[in-house]
Amino acid sequence: MKTATPSMARVINDRLALDLLLERGPLTAPQLRELTGLSRPTVSDLVERLMEGGLVEATGESGEARRGPNARLYGLVADRAHVAGVDLRREIVSVTIADITGQVVGSVTREVRGDLVDLVEGAIAEAAGERVLDTVVVGAPGLVAPSDGELVSANDVPGWRPGQVGAWRRRLGMPVILENEVNLAAIAELRTGAAQGSEDFVLMWVGDGVGAAVVLGGRLRRGASGGAGEIGFLEVGGAAFCDLVTLSVAGSLERTELAARLAAGAFAFVTLLDPGLVVLGGTTGHEGGDELAALVGARLRELGPAPTEVRASTVTGNAVLQGAVLTALDLARDHVYGSG
Repeated sequence: MKTATPSMARVINDRLALDLLLERGPLTAPQLRELTGLSRPTVSDLVERLMEGGLVEATGESGEARRGPNARLYGLVADRAHVAGVDLRREIVSVTIADITGQVVGSVTREVRGDLVDLVEGAIAEAAGERVLDTVVVGAPGLVAPSDGELVSANDVPGWRPGQVGAWRRRLGMPVILENEVNLAAIAELRTGAAQGSEDFVLMWVGDGVGAAVVLGGRLRRGASGGAGEIGFLEVGGAAFCDLVTLSVAGSLERTELAARLAAGAFAFVTLLDPGLVVLGGTTGHEGGDELAALVGARLRELGPAPTEVRASTVTGNAVLQGAVLTALDLARDHVYGSG
């Protein structure tokens, strides 16, 4: 067992303090001591070091309403780094820019037309303005190969070509990460939505497209080729699952029939993974709400013994875009703050 060196201990302590400031906002030195358990001299040195590094700044004072000296508040330097989240679909590309605290500072939506490299570069530049970006995460349909971060096969976004991610990286001159759009929606669901507090769950995304994402042990599971969760190809009753529940079909079904079809797809995950929780996302999941989730849950209980809760997605707005920003922030914070 290795003993932490003084330099390693400083890195760990710095990241601990930075994460607390991310989670709780500005804190005083006494609050940092209480939350970290570190000594007064250690916290004093830590704050001075982070301020000299341009990561933390004094943001005001606490205790204005009480007598006696006020304690100085320390907060993160928000513009220390910025990231871009991109949601690229068949018809629309949406971009959100956030500072390192997660505050949204810019956004753009454009129609998909022309060269995709030019389109995404232009949309990011418009949303970012003069801000320099640290990381870009793009969500798009399709299987993303873990080996090189490119699509395994072409998707339905007009103009997509082999080597697309590499072309973005060369043009933008920064890290660009491609992720399956449903996987990113699952990240948003895990961090801010219906799956908060659940380390194991499956997000079933049902709308214009049909897919799923698998989270086990609090981690997104992509599979050997990036194909984990591609439930649309599953054959149910002699037909592809995607053809049974896609948006154009779902609207014509009785609610109980739709629930039965969704349960048939979800049951594949329940029998193989026993996730304990299935979240219904996409247009159908949102619009169906708690009523549809309850019907699917009841049908799953009829199909097998593994207890499985079914919840409707609670992420508001664009879940894919939010997941892209959250993923980009994780990468940027590791880069700027150190991984501890």
